[in-house]
Amino acid sequence: MSKHALFSLLFFLIFLSSCNKEKVYYEEKGSIFHTIYAIKYQSSKPLTAEIDAEFQKFSLSLNPFNPNSIISKVNRNEPVELDEWFVEVFNKAQEISGISNGAFDITCAPLINLWGFGFANMDSVSQHMIDSLKTFTGYEKIRIDNGQIKKDDSRVILNTSAIAKGFSCDVIARLMEKEGVENYMIEIGGEFVVKGVNPNGKCWSIGINEPEDDSTGMINVAKEVVRLCKKGGIATSGNYRNYYIKDGKRYAHTIDPVTGYPAEKSILSATVIADDCMTADAYATVFMVLGVEQAAEIAKKVPEIEYFLIYTGENGEERVSYSEGLLKYLPNRKELAVLENP
Repeated sequence: MSKHALFSLLFFLIFLSSCNKEKVYYEEKGSIFHTIYAIKYQSSKPLTAEIDAEFQKFSLSLNPFNPNSIISKVNRNEPVELDEWFVEVFNKAQEISGISNGAFDITCAPLINLWGFGFANMDSVSQHMIDSLKTFTGYEKIRIDNGQIKKDDSRVILNTSAIAKGFSCDVIARLMEKEGVENYMIEIGGEFVVKGVNPNGKCWSIGINEPEDDSTGMINVAKEVVRLCKKGGIATSGNYRNYYIKDGKRYAHTIDPVTGYPAEKSILSATVIADDCMTADAYATVFMVLGVEQAAEIAKKVPEIEYFLIYTGENGEERVSYSEGLLKYLPNRKELAVLENP
């Protein structure tokens, strides 16, 4: 055999070996954007470096804790070139703001800060203070024009925490798709994107936690379990670990951007399933603000989303409401279906 033929045979064997390399499940864990992440995926090689690179790129775009990020520079009114991720998130946020009539608003951070964590400043907030802040809050006061952010008032600032965390899951999911990964689960701060099956060959199972009076975040009791094989995003909103009680009823700590006041709706948690996690994340927040009946109306306008709501009834009892399409994701759907669903 000639040297050329031997080299060709050796190259073919190496190529064949690499193609037949067994795919195994890898798991990546860490912290990012002041929260934790866990990523499981089936691949012929670890993707640690690629995942880290995407996180770093994301941090330079939408991480408000990074002073060099695009969103930080926008908030400081500094000239900055917008990247495709910032534009995508901004446009989706504005779209959902319009659909929800302002119940979702990435400019409302000053109102949230006014009330303080857990409404700590509730006794000192006045109508005058709210009205003053509302002069420079509102999604209609900011836009993208010719690739640049334009503000009606320089004091307008953006906080995309209610949509960007979900989008960060989508970013990693896109990486998985690019790398040819067919089975994966991405969790970042309690938001998920899943596709395919887990290491046991079964659909991914995501728990919807029972609301608990637990500010530590240590109690995790599943109210329901969502099982999903097709690619999709799952997000849950609701500060039900630190809810407050008024007139015998429990309320989550949620600000209504339209009124500037706490949204005294009975929903304790809202879980949304959508094609992507960015959409699920944002609508979960919308439903917390609007309440059960209006959430159902919004869902009719956006048929690609499904929802599961935990809320308090008239007598303070815990109840659930859900979209009909959600039942196909619940293994206990026969039992769930007999519950009252207004």
